[in-house]
Amino acid sequence: MINRRTFLTLASAIACMRGMKAEAATPLRLVFIHGRSQQGLDPVVLKKTWSDALISALAIQNLKLPASIDIEFPYYGDALDKFVDQSKIQVASQVRARGSVQQDDFLAFQAQVANELVVNAGVSDAQIDAEYGNNPKTRGPLNWEWVQAILQALDKHGGGLSADAIEAFTRDVYLYLTSDLVRDQIDKIVLKTMNREPTIVVGHSLGSVVAYNVLKTNPDFKVPMLVTIGSPLGIRAIRTPLSPIGFPRSVTSWFNAYDTRDVVALNALDSANFAVRPPIENYSGVRNGTSNRHGITGYLGDPTVARKINESFV
Repeated sequence: MINRRTFLTLASAIACMRGMKAEAATPLRLVFIHGRSQQGLDPVVLKKTWSDALISALAIQNLKLPASIDIEFPYYGDALDKFVDQSKIQVASQVRARGSVQQDDFLAFQAQVANELVVNAGVSDAQIDAEYGNNPKTRGPLNWEWVQAILQALDKHGGGLSADAIEAFTRDVYLYLTSDLVRDQIDKIVLKTMNREPTIVVGHSLGSVVAYNVLKTNPDFKVPMLVTIGSPLGIRAIRTPLSPIGFPRSVTSWFNAYDTRDVVALNALDSANFAVRPPIENYSGVRNGTSNRHGITGYLGDPTVARKINESFV
């Protein structure tokens, strides 16, 4: 005959085992966090584009996502576009006279990003000088013509993104990093798709910055794998406002993939550019087939990236 103490011990063990089975049976979730320039687009179509690229890359390897996976696509494209319009911030190519303090701060930020990009992309001083011509104005971050010359040199010799795209990218990242209102609103949109269930998070471009900030400030989430693709987090001008940086407590593993020809993501998230513990796993073998080397289908269509995401559900 089982005594009361033995009975309670067995009952507790059985309850624990049932809880473990229930937790193991909980379907993992996948959250895609997009980057900039998605305004006016249909989030349903965007989600399908991301999903199809991943599914196709897996199918080539005779792999497929578990049928029970719940895919979320927090869409903030229109909200970001509204904030851009309200900010009245002009990119270097639009400036014709000195502006507000915010405008000057942005130009300095844009110049800092551009200077890092030209070094990483191997654009020479001579190539920048060719764009600047005989302009007698002093070269510097608040000289928008000089900044524009840097961007034009990147456009011609940087291997992918146009000057317009780089300017728009830096403006959108600047707003997210420096405006509490912009950051809070975008983060809230993402947070609506997050819960305490195990979730794989994939962030692309600006979306990788958003993903990092959300996970860093919400340590109670359960993220077995964070995947960043085409990420600019290795750029000092973008990394610094997020200081102190650290490995998000909510994340178990972090995989970062990039194309070495992608001007936005040229820096690996390594000890030199994003020193955190444990170290981030970097993969530089992506050959992004999109025209600017930065497109999402070129990243999710990479076999290694797709396989890494899929392995997270095992």
